Formats: sequence, structure tokens, C-alpha cells
Amino acid sequence: MPIGDSIPFTGIRWDDMLFVALAATLLVSALLVVTLRDIIRCGLALIVSFAALAGIYALLGDPLVAAAQVLVYIGAISVLILFAIMMTQTKNAPTRLVFQTQTWFAGVAALVIAGVITVTVLATTWPATGSRVVTVTTDVAHRLFSDFVLPFEVVSVLLTAAVVGAVYLARRESARHEEDRS
Repeated sequence: MPIGDSIPFTGIRWDDMLFVALAATLLVSALLVVTLRDIIRCGLALIVSFAALAGIYALLGDPLVAAAQVLVYIGAISVLILFAIMMTQTKNAPTRLVFQTQTWFAGVAALVIAGVITVTVLATTWPATGSRVVTVTTDVAHRLFSDFVLPFEVVSVLLTAAVVGAVYLARRESARHEEDRS
């Protein structure tokens, strides 16, 4: 038995409901990124927000951008950030950080920006319907690995150098702390 295009008894389309769920997940996890005090949990909330954004890209009909979001941001950037945090974080860090003392100013600035965005959206006349752009993955892959292969490889070497540098600095700091204990 087919499910149908809309949720029974409500008339809401399934893709609209999925978009609302992904958008809510994205907003809540992004809010957690900036409000949690434990930096490891902030990094994990960042991964959840990247995953929700990848789901929105897939829902919009662009699997290439969704896959790039998963591979680049979740697979590389988030793991690199968490790895660097875990390797370099010391136990004697200050309990009250500088950015936590500016929360009132940041809250007021966020409300002003939200107001400006709301006024702009309400004052703009939006077209009734839009058209989806069809992306052919093979064309993008051929362009990426023929015309842009050098920048692609430079970025991969740069990320590898960053990981090696983080490991080196973390090992040097841990060796220095062991010498101080002795």
C-alpha cells in the first residue's frame, strides 16, 4: 500500500514535514554549538548541524552538494576540529572564557540582525514558484578532477599538514609537561 504524498488527516506534504524537522534540528544544534560550555559537546553539536544541513541539501534535490557536505564538513573538518581539541586541550584551562563575558552584547546584536532579516524578508516580493536546477554529477566530477585537480590536491595536502602539525604540537606539549613533573 503506497504511503501517499501527504500525511494522513493533516494534508501536510511529507517533504515539507521533513524539511521542518531538519531545519529545527539544524537550529537547535547550532544554538547548542554556541551555548554549551564543554567544547567537545560543542564539536559534536556542530557535526549534527552539518548533518541536518546535508539532509536539507538532499531534500532540495542536490545529492552532490549533500555528499560534499558529509564528506568535507562532517568527514574532514569536524573530525579535524575534534581531533585538534582532544589533542591540545589541557585540564588547567580557565573556567570563565573571554567570550562568555560578552553574551549580553552578542544577544542584543543577534536580535538586531534577526529583526533586519525579518523586515527584509517581509518587504521582499517573492516569486510564486521556483524551478529546480538539475545538477549532473558526472559533469561536476569531470570538471573537478580535470580542470581543478591541482587545487583539490593542494587542499588535501594542507589538511594533512594541519593534522601532522597538531599531533606534533600536542606531543611536544605533553613531553614538556612530563619533564616538569619529573
